[in-house]
Amino acid sequence: MPKNKGNQTIHKKKIHNKKAARVCLRLFLVGIGGLGLLWLMVPVIVGRIVNIGTVTGILIFGMVAGYGLFMGWCNRVLENLWKKKAGKIILSILMGIACIILALVIILTTNMIIAAGRKPEENATVIILGCRVYGEYASLSLLERLQAAEEYLKEHPEAVCILSGGQGPGEDISEAECMYRYLTEQGISPEQLYLEDKSTSTRENMAFSKTIIEEQGFSTKVAIVTNEYHEYRASIIARNQGLEPASVPASTAVWLFPAYYVRELYGILYEWVF
Repeated sequence: MPKNKGNQTIHKKKIHNKKAARVCLRLFLVGIGGLGLLWLMVPVIVGRIVNIGTVTGILIFGMVAGYGLFMGWCNRVLENLWKKKAGKIILSILMGIACIILALVIILTTNMIIAAGRKPEENATVIILGCRVYGEYASLSLLERLQAAEEYLKEHPEAVCILSGGQGPGEDISEAECMYRYLTEQGISPEQLYLEDKSTSTRENMAFSKTIIEEQGFSTKVAIVTNEYHEYRASIIARNQGLEPASVPASTAVWLFPAYYVRELYGILYEWVF
């Protein structure tokens, strides 16, 4: 075979391989973006849950899918911007911001995992953080917390437990009362349970629970029962109240997790800053 023809064959193979790799990358990005969008839309459609977490997630996965669909056009726009001084500055700033955000997400997620794995001591005072009640019935997130608390309290029948949660709009009873009814129906002794039914936020959960702890002479070493993604922020607030936190984490439903996880990242950042 002539040398030129051999070089041409190799060149064509390289072009073919590049095209195939680009197609695979586009399919991968569109697939990831599409699955992410579907995952984030499920809580919106099924549970009518629209928060900063769902909006952020939909935007991110939408951009991933959009880049996969229009990769050629996007790359041309980016290349043209990069050739200009102002465009290069803007893109460099955006890349820097993206790196900072990625680093923050990794750090925050690591802290979430560590906090959720912190085991309570035997004499810890249990605090269950309230969550949405529909009429007189626990929401799925509250039910997840109650199931985790039920298991822990049955394993530690000597433990005292503060049920922390007030009554909000659309709730016929306080979250504390809802938790009390559920736990006593599951065989938990009423003598173990103390109701705190005034709080409307995690900060108030901890502050009002601490008041009960001081009044009753309970241990300031606490076992916080909440969803796994929420344990880290709850522990920060607990420490600010002079409590020593550990975790009894509740597992979040897979279809709800991304919306609440992303929202929690914002919540932790707020806690860090303010």
